[in-house]
Amino acid sequence: MPCIQSSRKAGLKMLWSDAKEAKRIKLNMRKHNIKYHQLSYREMEHLRQFRRDITKFLFLGILSIPPFTNYLVFLLMYLFPRQLLVKHFWTPKQQVDFLDAYDAIRKQSHSEILSYLERAIPLLSDTGIQWHLKDLCAKIQNGTHPAVHDILALRECFCNHPLGMNQLQAMQIKALSRAMLLTPYLPPPLLKYRLKTHTTVIHQLDSALAKLGIGQLTAQEVKSACYLRGLNSTHIAEDRCRTWLGEWLHISCSLKEAELSLLLHSVVLLSTNYLGTKR
Repeated sequence: MPCIQSSRKAGLKMLWSDAKEAKRIKLNMRKHNIKYHQLSYREMEHLRQFRRDITKFLFLGILSIPPFTNYLVFLLMYLFPRQLLVKHFWTPKQQVDFLDAYDAIRKQSHSEILSYLERAIPLLSDTGIQWHLKDLCAKIQNGTHPAVHDILALRECFCNHPLGMNQLQAMQIKALSRAMLLTPYLPPPLLKYRLKTHTTVIHQLDSALAKLGIGQLTAQEVKSACYLRGLNSTHIAEDRCRTWLGEWLHISCSLKEAELSLLLHSVVLLSTNYLGTKR
């Protein structure tokens, strides 16, 4: 309990500051008729993160509405800080521990996603693409970090059946949702819509980041960008994170909207064996 009480004021102050910045961005969007994908990278990322944070914060607010339940809410916040508190209320140690915990959750789905890719190989009509996908899966399972061109060589088979975004099966969608740290406990149509929307947002962020340039990001921004895209950057040096993020952007900026299923799968393909992230 003391941990939550001591950081509550600072957390609320940071959240309030984020809210004011989000309001400024939204007002500017309305004033100049700007769409989300037309914003700068930092503005896009700020809105994306604030929407996630405020949703969790409002959930706690709703729980606190009935009389005397605020005591129960404080207890729950103390017992389940990772699940109930936004990052502003985490201690420095909790930030490392919780990011590691979330990464462990998404890594549990990696082998399952690779097995679905292997099952799709016989369903591909092009024998050359079959060989490329089989070789890529074998490399990853043997602990090799794949080259960007090895991943991009498969873009064709991620447009349509069986690996296109609209052709993914329910269990594949659940596994990919876990890999993206999205809840898998929703009806399949809603899961597919949410997964597609989330991947599209990341693709839009990538386009904005490519315009800005990775070199313009702070160390913390680089690590946050890597973590969002599937790499546990908590224990990786900044220069290595920048190298990985450059590989991700090369893939993302080479893909069309119809090929975004490959970007989604790259969360696993590109992060599984990168440096110290091997399982």
